[in-house]
Amino acid sequence: MFSCFRLALRRPPTATRSLSTALTDSLAPAAASVPPTAVSRPSATTPIHDLKGTSSSSSVVASPIIQPVYLSMSSLIPAEEDATELDEVVELDPFVFDHPIRRDVLHLCVVQYLDSLRQGSANTKTRGQVRGSGRKIRPQKGTGKARLGDGQSPMLRGGGRAFGPKPRDFSTKLPRKVIQMGMRVALSARLQEHGLGVVRSLEWPGFKTKDFAERLEELGWKRTLFVTGHDQVPDGLRRVTSNLYKVESKSAQDLSVYDAVKWPRLILDLPAVEWFERTLAKSASSAN
Repeated sequence: MFSCFRLALRRPPTATRSLSTALTDSLAPAAASVPPTAVSRPSATTPIHDLKGTSSSSSVVASPIIQPVYLSMSSLIPAEEDATELDEVVELDPFVFDHPIRRDVLHLCVVQYLDSLRQGSANTKTRGQVRGSGRKIRPQKGTGKARLGDGQSPMLRGGGRAFGPKPRDFSTKLPRKVIQMGMRVALSARLQEHGLGVVRSLEWPGFKTKDFAERLEELGWKRTLFVTGHDQVPDGLRRVTSNLYKVESKSAQDLSVYDAVKWPRLILDLPAVEWFERTLAKSASSAN
């Protein structure tokens, strides 16, 4: 038995967790851009100082692990005929606009929002609240019929209702971080379904609803919700969208997860994108 231990101690050292961790920390950015088949596993005899890559001749370039999301921008105002059209691209935060889809989180947020819309004003009268005499209708015995009390009994027409609804609050509570995750999931789902658009500004110079409807028909934006990052919706957009069918405008701070799920197309302006990235960013969520 002791001879086996001696042979084991004489064997060359194998790669341990600390060695693999050092290799991952130094070469992770380079290995991310190389196919897995091209990355060679270091041998057990490779010195640790050779794996650190601290020499000045190293050409390893760091690259971000999570790539940003790029989206082509649209224009609400039609371009002039003599103007040259340039394709503009906006860079979106992948933590906000490329979140994994969580249907359970969307269901929780939608149910919580719909619960808050319920009035809960249903009210019925009990037998103690119905107007009438307290006299017993018929004798307890001798008539051959069932025993019966006064006229306010729930078994009689015009009587009170037993266990009827009373005013109550149907609203439910949900953690704020779950609601923030629901908004990230909803925006990411709209982006994956090609239902999210970004424009530079939502200012509409005209005042006729017909012109705005024709512009939406050219762009193919049916059933569209316009979201602005300002405190108030621009007056021109508010006027032309107030009389259009299935077209609305709303500010980013008033947008709910239910609205993002309900509307098949969302059009954001650049202030709205900045507002969502500022309030739903990873640093803001961890700080709260």
